Amino acid sequence: MTGRSRLGGVLAQVFMVVAVALWVTPILFALYVALRPISETNRLGYFSVAKKLTFENFANAWTQSDMWRFFLNSMWITVPAVILTLVLASAVAYVIARVNVKFNLSLLILFTAGNLLPQQVIITPLYRLYLAIPLPKFLSESGLMYNSITGLIVINVAFQLGFCVFVMSNYMRTIPKEIDEAAIVDGASLWKRYWRVTLPLCRPALAALATLLTTWIYNDFFWAITLISTGNKRPITSALANLQGQFVANQNMIAAAALLAAIPTLVVFILLQKQFIRGLTLGATKG
Repeated sequence: MTGRSRLGGVLAQVFMVVAVALWVTPILFALYVALRPISETNRLGYFSVAKKLTFENFANAWTQSDMWRFFLNSMWITVPAVILTLVLASAVAYVIARVNVKFNLSLLILFTAGNLLPQQVIITPLYRLYLAIPLPKFLSESGLMYNSITGLIVINVAFQLGFCVFVMSNYMRTIPKEIDEAAIVDGASLWKRYWRVTLPLCRPALAALATLLTTWIYNDFFWAITLISTGNKRPITSALANLQGQFVANQNMIAAAALLAAIPTLVVFILLQKQFIRGLTLGATKG
């Protein structure tokens, strides 16, 4: 190994250590603040040695701010949105990757271009549209798309669909066409070829997208704060903003609430970690 390559290896390791430190330090500091009593922090300041560590802030954040309600709201939004996005994206991607029609490329460009549109550009017409679209009472208490969990599910599915179609279509192209052709010879219909043959082979890509979608939709703040007006219907991210206004002097409790809010996405990543990594790498090594 030459001196230049050794220097490059050392610099790479130093860069990784610095990057990890910059990434982890805010999280560790938030945990440190959350474990300290607010009385001690007010007396000694945030940048001081703790004399006592307690989980009281976590308990207070959970009970005093009704976090369980906002967690449920986030689950009611995230789970259906992720499932609907994956089902619709995989179906469209299968048509693009396996069905020979003239507008395949145009369809892929259309779905991909939708990701380039900033959310802020369409918020005014979307707001007016949500106020004009009626919904049955069992889907919306207000009778409108606005101020309903259904409305948030729809807009999240719409905005995440393009990226998922792009990823799934490219992943399906790495699957040998001979598998699909053999299914056609056996008399399998288009639906069976999609549902029973191709989709099971896409589990790594589906797991990777499920992890990303859960993180993005669960952490969404913009749609939740603009399309929901009732506080008890908002997801956990916008509820944290309300908590900051309610307990503005107790930053320790806010730090504890933020850490509690991050637990579901962390659990999803841990459960799907192997499939997530596999989904990111398999497409690059095939074809």
